Amino acid sequence: MRVMETGLPGVVIVEPAVHGDPRGFFMETWNAERYAEHGLPDRFVQSNVSRSGAGVLRGLHFQNPQPQGKLIWVLEGRIFDVAVDIRPDSPHFRQWAGVELSAGNHRQLYVPEGFAHGFCVLGKTAMIAYLCTTVYRPDYDRAIAWNDPSIGVRWPVENARVSDKDAAARSLDDWNPDDLPRMAS
Repeated sequence: MRVMETGLPGVVIVEPAVHGDPRGFFMETWNAERYAEHGLPDRFVQSNVSRSGAGVLRGLHFQNPQPQGKLIWVLEGRIFDVAVDIRPDSPHFRQWAGVELSAGNHRQLYVPEGFAHGFCVLGKTAMIAYLCTTVYRPDYDRAIAWNDPSIGVRWPVENARVSDKDAAARSLDDWNPDDLPRMAS
């Protein structure tokens, strides 16, 4: 397993060891001991799968209070996956990191608590799996505009297909800083 920094503290790309032969391949998608050795959570409480079609863009989502950390990987297709630091007290506030994740490259992205997350589909369809550090709470579900110019994510998709919720999301400047996550003490 190889872990690579992205430039945002805590946001890392994980390349699991993939063992392949003519029959296919095997890989661990998460191992508490091995991931903890690299500073990643050793406990997740929820597992999700999402499938999206061509041009779909989901995000930028976060949960507050009770922020979620997420370990994301692709089961089918390709995505451009993004993490944005939305903690007003962080020296990296508004900065983002993006990486292509695919069923072929087997990479994972860890998005820590306190970051917004989003992705767009780069092909016909994509199915992603992700583990969460806290349980999803609909009352705490939040979104920031995916095309917020103050963040400036360079999405590699034209005519993004977004949900009504994401289309109506506010820019980061429209959020009260007290309603955004903070850095851990």
